[in-house]
Amino acid sequence: MNWKLQADKWLSYRWLDKELKKKLLEIEQNPKILEDCFYKNLEFGTGGIRGELGPGTNRMNIYTVRKAAMGLADYISQKGENAKQRGLVIAYDCRHKSKEFAMEVAKTVGKQGIRIYFFREMSPTPELSFAVRFLNASAGVVITASHNPPEYNGFKVYGEDGGQITTSSAEQITSYINMIQDELQISVMDEMILIDQGLLKYIGPDLDIAYLEKLTTIKLNPKVVKSTGTNLKIVFSPLHGTAQKLVSAGLKKFGFNNITIVKEQEHPDPEFTTVKLPNPEEHEAFEMAIKYGKQINADILMATDPDADRLGVAAKSESGEYAILTGNQMGALMLHYVLTQKKEKGILPKNAVVIKTIVTSEIGKAIADDFAVKTVDTLTGFKYIGEKIKEFEKSKELTFQFGYEESYGYLIGDFVRDKDAIQAAVFAAEVAAFYKAKGMTLFDGLHELYEKYGFYLETLKSLTLKGKEGTEKIADILKLFRENCPANIAGNALTGVEDYQSGEYINLVTGEKESVHLSKANVIKFYLEDGSWFAIRPSGTEPKIKFYFSVVGLSKNHSEKRLKVLENGVLGIVEKFLKE
Repeated sequence: MNWKLQADKWLSYRWLDKELKKKLLEIEQNPKILEDCFYKNLEFGTGGIRGELGPGTNRMNIYTVRKAAMGLADYISQKGENAKQRGLVIAYDCRHKSKEFAMEVAKTVGKQGIRIYFFREMSPTPELSFAVRFLNASAGVVITASHNPPEYNGFKVYGEDGGQITTSSAEQITSYINMIQDELQISVMDEMILIDQGLLKYIGPDLDIAYLEKLTTIKLNPKVVKSTGTNLKIVFSPLHGTAQKLVSAGLKKFGFNNITIVKEQEHPDPEFTTVKLPNPEEHEAFEMAIKYGKQINADILMATDPDADRLGVAAKSESGEYAILTGNQMGALMLHYVLTQKKEKGILPKNAVVIKTIVTSEIGKAIADDFAVKTVDTLTGFKYIGEKIKEFEKSKELTFQFGYEESYGYLIGDFVRDKDAIQAAVFAAEVAAFYKAKGMTLFDGLHELYEKYGFYLETLKSLTLKGKEGTEKIADILKLFRENCPANIAGNALTGVEDYQSGEYINLVTGEKESVHLSKANVIKFYLEDGSWFAIRPSGTEPKIKFYFSVVGLSKNHSEKRLKVLENGVLGIVEKFLKE
């Protein structure tokens, strides 16, 4: 792509949005920034597009949103009139331009005669997933950039099952997008005309009520909630996002009334003023919640990301201070509770299955094995968990019980087909109530699991490498480990490598090769002789390369030492490479 020609085309476009025109003129004399805005098109990945706000083909703006929406409209239209009448559900979060972009999607898609269901208020992503299923729509779109910094936004697409679109659907939509020659020339229909023609219908509180009714179906132990729920002290922060209304209502409907909201973070704020990043994975995001927790001696602290699909949880550790549970740890507690309660009640199916990702802790498999429950691994990303649920639902081969990933994503009830922080929040409260009734904290419960199944510890380290140069460096790091990875890491020999791009596992001891029966993805996973592993993958939504580390030891101290050695060994190779 000739970025200069593209920039000139935008600058000379007579009807260019005034705000975008002003920003373009401001950066016109800065070739490096201008090039980054235009050197490529925003890529439609496995779930949609995401990027920084601003002018240009490589930025989120009304024109790139229209282009993605037009590709989606063509995809729906080729399915026939019935698909157009079933329509598209559109939701949006609290970010800059979210509601505006959502309406641009409606105006673009509606112009093609496709019915639109539009959330009247900002809503969580999992509610969009639920709405697609509830309304029997053909697809859904949510305008969100999840937990990214304030300067980002995105366009995320869901299929008729309420799950993120499949890889094949994404490829079809991409092909339609690529046929569009000029994003500036896409015509749209006025909102009022859409309403007059019966093509645009607003979604009101009835959908909230329907979702909350379904939420009660995941409760497993009404007795423990009734006896302990009133006494369980909960602190909750939506981190300036969309979760406040449904999490509060859901907790109360479950029977948890002792809820304290972090007031400074209660209301939607696109700048996420009180946090560096609106991400419950970041410990800093819990600072205010911890202060509240200390004031009331809370049992559990919870925080959600802006679009309410990720949940972070903190509780008192052995030191008496609040500590944040990792996604792997909270997932293990939830999983063990699900299987224990269902087994005791005699409702655990013989063909039960737990679904997790390839970079999620193996303690999940150890727990599932203990209950004779099958574990299925997917590629990184909850969309693949959703695809497996759909596959098992159709084949009846296995019955879904629980799905989770290390990045704070959990699903208990399959009436939603993506990670759901609202479900996770009410369920985490039930798990906390269960342990409180036994005089234990969540960390006490976790220690019990470690004693029984082994001390599994994991970390995630990320390198942010922005711009065109950063993209090239990320590719070079992956190439380095594919082609020149050392035989051992800090004296710990590598025994195997799974390359999900080539679809091959190589036993480094025997040289034997096996096929990896998962979709192709740019991920590499290395196994070491002591049972540890590490994996490397580029982020699909941010300019980052991620390094996942996992160890299992005989004690917490033993595992912590192993983990540090593994981290230092791998990251040392990366640092040396970047300095060369």
